[in-house]
Amino acid sequence: MKGNSLTTLFIIHCSLFIIFSSCSVSRQIAKQANTILLKDSAVSTGHIGISIYDPVANKYLYDYNSSHYFIPASNTKLFTLYAGMKYLGDSLPGAQIIEYADEVDVKATGDPTFLNSEYPFQPLYKYLTSTSKYIWSIPSDWQANHLGRGWAWDDYNSDYMAERSALPIYGNLVTFSGKKESIQFYPKVSKIENFRFDNVNAEGEFITKVQRDINQNIFAITLGGNQPNKIQIPFHTSESLSFHLLEDTIKKSIGFLKDNYTTPIKTFTIHSQPTDSLFKPMMHRSDNFFAEQTLLMASNEHLGYMNDEKIIDTILNKDLKDVPQRPKWVDGSGLSRYNLFTPQDFIYILNKMKNDFGLERMKTILATGGEGTLSSYYKKDAGFIYAKTGTLSNNCALSGYLITKKGKLFLFSILANNYITGATPIRRAVERFVEQLREKY
Repeated sequence: MKGNSLTTLFIIHCSLFIIFSSCSVSRQIAKQANTILLKDSAVSTGHIGISIYDPVANKYLYDYNSSHYFIPASNTKLFTLYAGMKYLGDSLPGAQIIEYADEVDVKATGDPTFLNSEYPFQPLYKYLTSTSKYIWSIPSDWQANHLGRGWAWDDYNSDYMAERSALPIYGNLVTFSGKKESIQFYPKVSKIENFRFDNVNAEGEFITKVQRDINQNIFAITLGGNQPNKIQIPFHTSESLSFHLLEDTIKKSIGFLKDNYTTPIKTFTIHSQPTDSLFKPMMHRSDNFFAEQTLLMASNEHLGYMNDEKIIDTILNKDLKDVPQRPKWVDGSGLSRYNLFTPQDFIYILNKMKNDFGLERMKTILATGGEGTLSSYYKKDAGFIYAKTGTLSNNCALSGYLITKKGKLFLFSILANNYITGATPIRRAVERFVEQLREKY
């Protein structure tokens, strides 16, 4: 009996020690947050939400406005990443192919790596150039808009807001370069009359600006630079334009109005790239186009059609039904200011991805200190922080994994909105706070 009593006392003692230690850590983090973040002159002009979580203890160590909603900017991509990891498997669906005796049908599946210069290996291109059968395009299961809900309309001319499409090609961007008398653009289109220059303002020798008409592919070019320059502009997409571009590239005719059907020999999907080869740049450089197409591909794979609204609703009702506060999630990239998430939402998705897909894989996908969007931050903590940034004017965010000097794993999410300074002083204050977390625990 005496032995059992001693064992019971020991267990109680250990439990109390853990409880009091945890309380002590929470108090220390609260003090750090108050000193470094909440009283910071830049941060205090707006609103901030903070959540620090210990996944081993299954305990929030610190919460400040953590159940309140914030505009997360590109932290939205963490939820998009989950959708891609959940439904795209280990390789991207490049296109669906239906083969007949003397022809092949091509059905787009939303792959943003097609004829993208970052990806030299192009299996769909190889297949289409090598087949001796006549090629037909058949309509995709596209049920989305080219631009996301709530996107800033006047950013349409910027390379970070390429239009979404069923058959992305060349990243849905056209690249201009050259100088007076020798202006070049790529991809070249010989069959589309309105894909042309509207005006060349010859004020100088080298190209300095390209402005596209908002609703059509008419480009105004300004010259005035003193050195060579390349400018990328989103082109206004359509499925027919994408296939016309493909015709020019493979040097073959593609049929567009197929009206007779016979029994196919086989149907299969050509897979293009390993999924993580898309996810890594999507997260490291916060690629909006890759994120939007990831969500649409996930929709196509899971629902059978490309619809961002439907796949978001499905995921929230099914896979993420136990998220702490149901977010208002409206796009794949975070370009929309309609997105609203809480810090606890990001703790939840980080923990779920760690558990479902493994921390080591997450480390290869997210940027660490000195890389990607963290290239100017956390340089001394490279290999100990893996996180996703988010930036819109007056809004910034950082959520991710932190390995402390004592070897503990913390999950954190810090969302700041409505400050009146630039993002840099906010990011530096967050950096000081996160570095203190690493140093002390």
